[in-house]
Amino acid sequence: MEAMKETVEESLSEMRDTFASGRTRSLKWRKRQIAAIYEMVKDNEDKLCSVLFQDLGKHSTEAFRDEIGHVLRSATVAINCLDKWAVPKKSNLPLLFFPAKGKVISEPYGTVLVLSSWNFPISLSLDPLIGAIAAGNTVLLKSSELSPNASAFLAKTIPAYLDNKAIKVIEGGPDVATILLQHQWDKIFFTGSPKIGRIIMAAAAQHLTPVTLELGGKCPTIVDYPTISKNIKSVVKRITGGKWGSCSGQACISVDYVLIEKSFASTLIDMLKPLIRSFFGENPKESGCLSRIVSKQHVQRLSRLLNDPRVQASIVYGGSIDEDNLYVEPTILLDPPLDSEIMNEEIFGPILPIITVRDIQDSIGIIKSKAKPLAIYAFTNDENLKTRILSETSSGSVTFNDVMIQYMCDALPFGGVGESGIGRYHGKYSFDCFSHEKAIMEGSLAMDLEARYPPWNSFKLSFIRLAFSEAYFKLLFLMLGLKRSK
Repeated sequence: MEAMKETVEESLSEMRDTFASGRTRSLKWRKRQIAAIYEMVKDNEDKLCSVLFQDLGKHSTEAFRDEIGHVLRSATVAINCLDKWAVPKKSNLPLLFFPAKGKVISEPYGTVLVLSSWNFPISLSLDPLIGAIAAGNTVLLKSSELSPNASAFLAKTIPAYLDNKAIKVIEGGPDVATILLQHQWDKIFFTGSPKIGRIIMAAAAQHLTPVTLELGGKCPTIVDYPTISKNIKSVVKRITGGKWGSCSGQACISVDYVLIEKSFASTLIDMLKPLIRSFFGENPKESGCLSRIVSKQHVQRLSRLLNDPRVQASIVYGGSIDEDNLYVEPTILLDPPLDSEIMNEEIFGPILPIITVRDIQDSIGIIKSKAKPLAIYAFTNDENLKTRILSETSSGSVTFNDVMIQYMCDALPFGGVGESGIGRYHGKYSFDCFSHEKAIMEGSLAMDLEARYPPWNSFKLSFIRLAFSEAYFKLLFLMLGLKRSK
């Protein structure tokens, strides 16, 4: 552990020296590093698919869609847009401040720490890294020990492509994270659970370090059956993909539970069952299309949630568990108790509770009774229900008539609120996430009054000067208006 402490201190010192040299402020340098990430991913697509299968059992199609393709797109957007993002923004100052000029410039924080997650170990490592580099920072990436093959790939490959004096990777578990958090960083970016997020925030508070916390929560999906009945097949496909199709439900934005009117619940369940078999085969465990659970500890956690007798009684599909093979069968629950553990913590697995309500409007009360989620999904064409969801609930995002696609859209910010997270990123928002917006004001010595007052009246003098300037221009505009009228 002493050796690791030395490694961290040496890495931090070298990165700070690199930042102080000014090298990372060059847009050319930033683009070159991001282009190197793109090249690294393209050169190693097959290897990346292999490590993602080894760690999580991800099919190559899923690996490209959720990880490889996402990183390639993020890198392309950053390279193409960086010049525009970095341009100082002119501010239109009130006339009171004439003839002063104002602008806002984006400057890098300095040396930042990125703590990534295991469920999307490539995209959740490289996407924030792209944002941090685009903003001009030096970066230390700590990859997750729960996805060891992906972590080893990043630790071995990144130094071969990127500037190793500015961008470093460290592997290890909680003990390494503890060492890292003992140091002062200029920014910390963390993806993970609210429990660990609290630890990160407490450590950052010791140095008043700004943080971005990408956490999670119970993302509800409202199905307003009467208004979308003509498209119910598409709705069920999207729910199936949004629950089981992305890392077997081990995603912070996956569908956590469904809310539907009681009279339509059986129809939904009857449509979900054959669709699960269509997506993942008659035996999902052997199909190779369903990601496995990351570890035995997580299998045991899901097993505990299902072993509640009241929850067991609500199982209408699936429910089998193979701990040795890290497998939990796609499972549907009908009306598990709202006070059960499974309805009060993020499931993060292939279990879908369906909660029935008398009227779909009642679903808003259930959502409000829980912590603010990372996302709310609603399949509805009722404009009144849409308005109520937007005005009466709080969440990181709201998506109507689809699920999870907001994550793929670089034009929108991605992030949580309350227990689901702090801060946002993706696209330009990633650049902003790792930048400090510095206000610049440039005054003028062209206009002033002779100071014939005591020094303590300097503020009064300034306001007299400003008032005089404003009065002068009001008179000028008035004269111009009179000339036009003639």
